[in-house]
Amino acid sequence: MKDFHAKKSLGQNFLKNPHVIEKIIEAADLKADDVVVEAGPGMGVLTEALLLKVKKVIAIEKDSQLFGILTQKFEYSIRIGALKLISGDALKIAPPSGKFKLVANIPYYITSPLLDHFIRENTQNLPQLAVVLVQKEVAAKICAAPPRMNVLALHVQTFGDPEIVMHVSKGNFSPAPKVDSAVIKIEFSAKQKVSCDLKKYFELIHSAFAHKRKMLRGTLPESLLKAAGIDPTVRPETLQLNGWERLANANL
Repeated sequence: MKDFHAKKSLGQNFLKNPHVIEKIIEAADLKADDVVVEAGPGMGVLTEALLLKVKKVIAIEKDSQLFGILTQKFEYSIRIGALKLISGDALKIAPPSGKFKLVANIPYYITSPLLDHFIRENTQNLPQLAVVLVQKEVAAKICAAPPRMNVLALHVQTFGDPEIVMHVSKGNFSPAPKVDSAVIKIEFSAKQKVSCDLKKYFELIHSAFAHKRKMLRGTLPESLLKAAGIDPTVRPETLQLNGWERLANANL
């Protein structure tokens, strides 16, 4: 361990406070037969706590040096099948086909693509629950409500309900990042929250937010807004999920 140096390029900031680990485990509402996916296990501090609670942990580590350290540290858990350790990029590895929970301390720079990978790109098998440690500012964005909606919030809230569990100051990490963090919990709906063509739904969201300071009539056809019963003078961050759903279902 003493020969390992955290890599800035991989956003490595390792959680070192056991109290925060306990809160993450508690928020994940873990059962003995759960399967948990952990993206970026780092030094394995959270992995160790997960293995005490669940049937199986699938940990995905991109750093080859850390992968070697984890392989040695968890040799027994790997041998008995309690831990499946994967060397690779979590953004390129398909989520499990069965039920699973996502629990992870996510490197800041991949927060949005990682959540997309496990949620928006995996709509046929969403996690049962996600508990992730992210940048505090990003946590606030994910949990935003009108009139402060944003693309990331819509990506997540279309499928689940996020909440901030706790704030975590930068001193709880080694090396310490420049900003504070937060643990968020996302509970996913049993059925899809919107009933529409998701491709069209997200295309409209991305088109409108590409110029979010503009009124919707500046980015979307007024005929579409009229057909959906949406005020053309509002801005995209004020619209609820059902507004985007109506737009996606409106006749062009």
